[in-house]
Amino acid sequence: MTPPHSTPSRRDVLKAAVAAGSTAALSACLDLAPDDGPPSGDPTAKPGRQHAWNDHVRTDDHGNVELPRHQTLLYLTLDRDGPPTPGDRETVESALSTLDEAYEWSNEGLVFSAAYSPAYFERFDAALPERVAVPDPEPLSPFEDPVFDTQDALVHLASDRADVVLAAEHALTGEADEVNGVAVDAALTDALTVDSRRTGFVGAGLPADRQDAAGVPDSDPVPEESPLFMGFTAGFAANQATEDYVTFDDGPFAGGTTKVVANLRQRLDDWYGEQDYEERVMELFSPGHAADDLVEGVGNNLGADSRVDRYVDDLAEHAREYGRVGHAQKAARANRDGDGNVRLLRRHFESTDELGSDQAVASLHFPTLQRDVREFEAVRRAMNGTDVTAATPAVRQRVNNGILEYVFVRRRGYFLVPPRSLRALPEPDP
Repeated sequence: MTPPHSTPSRRDVLKAAVAAGSTAALSACLDLAPDDGPPSGDPTAKPGRQHAWNDHVRTDDHGNVELPRHQTLLYLTLDRDGPPTPGDRETVESALSTLDEAYEWSNEGLVFSAAYSPAYFERFDAALPERVAVPDPEPLSPFEDPVFDTQDALVHLASDRADVVLAAEHALTGEADEVNGVAVDAALTDALTVDSRRTGFVGAGLPADRQDAAGVPDSDPVPEESPLFMGFTAGFAANQATEDYVTFDDGPFAGGTTKVVANLRQRLDDWYGEQDYEERVMELFSPGHAADDLVEGVGNNLGADSRVDRYVDDLAEHAREYGRVGHAQKAARANRDGDGNVRLLRRHFESTDELGSDQAVASLHFPTLQRDVREFEAVRRAMNGTDVTAATPAVRQRVNNGILEYVFVRRRGYFLVPPRSLRALPEPDP
């Protein structure tokens, strides 16, 4: 019998090509691309918000947004000391405008954004408005020691088509003269240098195809139906902030938002090897989900609502009764405002980027959007569950404490996502 995943599938080839990013990889993607080319864009039809993706990508039968399957993060640094020049700004806008013309704003075309770090805004004499809260990143738990991403800019590319993500990247980095029939007159790399390139994928079937990676057991436990390595669905509409909620409604950056991107290494041998299905449900959702038999398979039966909010007040009781608490259960404590609105819009996706070796490594890219970065920090601290450890000795700082035993923060960065009109190297007081 042929071992599972021993023969590369079309999905394997496409994901490997995005991860490689080379000209040969783009050629491989184009060979496997659909016969019909991606839809071209109308720059005048693009939304004013760079983060306006939800109405332009797929949704499932329950109305949950399904993120584009292939994604790339480009971390960039300005090629000069001090603030950018008008020429730098013109170059960056020209490069991004090329993509506006080349691709429709959709999952079949391309959605993307340009964001800027606190380090970038420190290049200016003026400061960001006080209400635009994008502080320098710092550790958010006593047991993490991440590297902080302080590059000037982050460009995030996403599409269901691997060939589109790669072609767009090649246009931005000066490796293509044209993209989807549009001439490339300027590249981001005419003004900035790519400091780090990171790739990923999300959606049913993709993690199962890519589970031959460090951090995932050799038994191939990831279900074909799961969009993520941990074996469950996520991104339920009722448990996500709306794009309207996370958007600045006034001020110089009205129409923008803030963005946090973390990268978490996953070590899932014990997740699949020591925990049975019911225990995984307890630790990802809550013990109440398991006791009430709410989750079937990867959790698609939950529809548009994970139903975690009904168990938020049961944390200490669950810790004592079941000897463990749920990840979503903990985080939900800080993820609603006084009116019941969800604070964070999560857009996470998986990765098997190599870590300085030839070995693919399972990790999670975790972008969130929120009006105020401090909202993310509050949710992240609630996820620590430090207070829950006092309820019973069975729940320790990482053990039986949600999914903390299986994920390890490697990197984190904070960014401002300006509105489209200010996306090209903005000033802090535009």
